[in-house]
Amino acid sequence: MMEPERLRIREGLAEPRPDSARADEAANGFPDRFAGMSARSGLTGWQRQTARRIFSVLGIGALVAPGLVWAGLSLAGLALFCAILLYRFALVIYGRGREPEADYASASELLPVYTLLIALKDEAAVVPQLARHICRFDYPQHLLDVKLLIETGDEATRDAIRAQIWPKGTELLVLPPGMPRTKPRALNYGLSRARGAFVTVYDAEDRPSPIQLISAVRRFTHDPSLACVQAPLVGIPKTPTWLARHWALEYAIQFNRVMPALARLGAPIALGGTSNHFRRSALEEVGGWDAWNVTEDADLGLRFARQGKSVGVIAPPTLEAPPERFYIWLGQRSRWLKGFLQTWLVLMRNPGAAVREMGLGGFVSMQLTLGASILSAFTHLPWLIWCLLCIASPALNLGPVSWSILVATYGVGAVSACLVPRGVMRLRFVDVLTLPLYWPLQSVAMARAVYSLIRTPHHWVKTPHD
Repeated sequence: MMEPERLRIREGLAEPRPDSARADEAANGFPDRFAGMSARSGLTGWQRQTARRIFSVLGIGALVAPGLVWAGLSLAGLALFCAILLYRFALVIYGRGREPEADYASASELLPVYTLLIALKDEAAVVPQLARHICRFDYPQHLLDVKLLIETGDEATRDAIRAQIWPKGTELLVLPPGMPRTKPRALNYGLSRARGAFVTVYDAEDRPSPIQLISAVRRFTHDPSLACVQAPLVGIPKTPTWLARHWALEYAIQFNRVMPALARLGAPIALGGTSNHFRRSALEEVGGWDAWNVTEDADLGLRFARQGKSVGVIAPPTLEAPPERFYIWLGQRSRWLKGFLQTWLVLMRNPGAAVREMGLGGFVSMQLTLGASILSAFTHLPWLIWCLLCIASPALNLGPVSWSILVATYGVGAVSACLVPRGVMRLRFVDVLTLPLYWPLQSVAMARAVYSLIRTPHHWVKTPHD
């Protein structure tokens, strides 16, 4: 029984009482203040009406002039495909030039307090590793404000946390029962108790570079306009299965080529789910995280763009363990895609406002990155099936345009893979060769994502870790 307001469990760890009012604010504060930017309300009436009209027009057109409709859709699809492919290739090439860490002047010796928000759920097995890495940071331990966030009833994780040594002032925050039971709700709860001038988010299984915090402080000091910096995430499989290697390759391209390019261009960036570092003042200004969006990271990054705030990158990485079994990969990927859909639909509630806020170039970039991720997940598997049918059946002809699309898609994917920095991962020839077999798995995850978006839009699929 906890009598005092704070009970010392072990040296360095405190456990404040759960605060129901704080938890309700964590869940509903953002949508109450920024209703048009939250995924809590789902599709608007305007969006439903527009979708019905588009499908009605296409349906009538297909009955009256099917050839014309098919030709129009094919031409539009080809133009969009070319734009997406060329833009991604340009980002991969442009992203090869990294921000030089040596250019940043040393941070002042008067370092600020740094808040670390770590949401855990059924993570007892990885808590010892987490504690070791937190204590290894090359940052004054007395300036670390660590918030360990767990849900009520997760006693195994709670006991595991209590068994470790943490930096002095670390808080174990148990969220009261409430909806939605999502990571961003927990992060908002922790943010409301944050003491740091800067805030970062880590997952329980993360192994961040010891110099990552000091590197972020130097980056913020070098560029006062930055609201956030993203550290690269590096997938290090425990068992290098085919699926885990492709997941790691995706991360290597995204965080070492695409994100640095977007940052240098000042384009909108859908953040990664961990190792993003924020000025606390900027984070609070935009309302924190949307507890009702299951990819709160992507949503927040694009919201920064809408409010004119800059996002940069730093070099010290965070190591992660990729999912090595298909059912784990599928659960994680379907949640990501569901969140991408939520984020895109929120942005498209008022496209005119999004264009004004992001600028036309930023809005187009968002469509060619976030929008392209959604579109490709819908089309990869149907496209592969169609290509295989054309190759197998003499009655069907893929045609020169379709062959060109097929070759160009694979070519850009292969070149992107080959341009991954050597120190990030060891690229295998078989992985480059089998890229077209990995991409269609996205469509399986998208089917599950759409079903979940309709049935349980705010349900958070937890990725288990050993």
